[in-house]
Amino acid sequence: MTLLRLALAPVFALLLAVPAFAGALSLDQISTYLNGLETAQADFLQVNADGSTAKGVLYIKRPGRARFEYATDKTLVMASGGQVAIFDPKSNQPAEQYPLARTPLNLILAPTVDLGRAKMVVGRESDATTTTIVAQDPDHPEYGTIRLVFTNAPVALKQWIITDDSGAKTAVVLSGLKTGVDLGARLFSIKAELDARKK
Repeated sequence: MTLLRLALAPVFALLLAVPAFAGALSLDQISTYLNGLETAQADFLQVNADGSTAKGVLYIKRPGRARFEYATDKTLVMASGGQVAIFDPKSNQPAEQYPLARTPLNLILAPTVDLGRAKMVVGRESDATTTTIVAQDPDHPEYGTIRLVFTNAPVALKQWIITDDSGAKTAVVLSGLKTGVDLGARLFSIKAELDARKK
C-alpha cells in the first residue's frame, strides 16, 4: 500500500465546493501555526481508491519526521532523514524508500513553513469554520500539491489531500489531534525499524 495513492472522494468533493467567507485564516496565521507544531499525535482515517478504508495513528515531530501506524494490516509509513519508507508486512522485500522532498507532505514537515513564498499557495478557500489552502513546492510544482484544511477557531489542522505527480490523490482525516506530546527518537528511526525487522 502506498501512502500517496489513497483517496477520500466525499471529503475531496466537499472541499471543492467551499465558498469564500470573510473569516479566513491568513497565510501568516497558518504558517505560524505549522511552525509551532513541533510534535503532534492524532488518529487518522484514509479511504483507498477502491473504497476500502484504513485507520491508524499518526505521529509528527517537526522538522522532517512523521510516522503513520496502520491498524488494519500493520503497514507502517515513516518519514525521517529526508526519506519516506513504507514497511509492508505482506511483502518479503525491504521497505520501499523514496525522497521526502518529492512529496507535497514535505511542505508541512519543512524546518520553516513560509506559505507567503511566491507561487507556493495556488488556491485558498474558507467557510464559517474552516480555511482551506492548496500548496506546492514553488521550485518543483511537478511534485504535486497538498490541500490542507484548518479549523479557524481554534486554529488546528483537520485534514489534507495530496495530489502526487501522477495525479493520484491521498486524503487523510485527523481526529483527536494532540500537540506538544513527548515522542522518542526511536519512533522515527528508519534504520532502527529495518534492523528490528531483520531479527
